[in-house]
Amino acid sequence: MPSWKCSNCGYTFDADAPPKQCPSCKEKCEFVDNSCYTPDCADSGRDDRIGSKR
Repeated sequence: MPSWKCSNCGYTFDADAPPKQCPSCKEKCEFVDNSCYTPDCADSGRDDRIGSKR
């Protein structure tokens, strides 16, 4: 199952598809697929480097 990250507040969750509204900040946000596809983040299943506001 893909992992999604809210571009507004950074909330992450697993779902087949992103919702229309963020469950955390209640805004209509862009969601980034931050699923892990490399061995260095395989333990968590998400790549926290994707979609970060740094």
